[in-house]
Amino acid sequence: MKNAKLLLVLLTLAAASLPAQKKVINLQPPSEARPLSDAILINGTLYLSGKLGHNANGEVPASFEDEARNALKAQGDVLKAAGFTFADVVKVTVFLSDLKNFSDWNKVYIEFFKVDPPARSAVQVAGLVRGGHVEVEMIAVKGPHVQPAGVR
Repeated sequence: MKNAKLLLVLLTLAAASLPAQKKVINLQPPSEARPLSDAILINGTLYLSGKLGHNANGEVPASFEDEARNALKAQGDVLKAAGFTFADVVKVTVFLSDLKNFSDWNKVYIEFFKVDPPARSAVQVAGLVRGGHVEVEMIAVKGPHVQPAGVR
């Protein structure tokens, strides 16, 4: 029994010292014009780069709501490619070029996060790439989501 406990302690220490496994998730490969990964998966946590809401032609949609919906759908594509869903998202950061769009953002946001939405930050920025009005980045965690007693 003593040897079994010692073995368990040694295995735990060995596992803790192993380097984290990092997996790169890309829907399109990085390029000189786009030197980034869509997401990085490490130890069950997925870190998603910011996504803009441009349409398939690379243009900003006429309505802010369409742009916001496109950005969230684009993040959904990355989540799916990594084997995650919106239910796995624990943190969202949204960058808005104008806070006057905040209520329209919320209208679209609840389409994707109907129940128990993740933690979120929203900030106004001076500008976004290619004339965008919204950029969304996320963190998602795969695995058992343990809730403390009394927390919904």
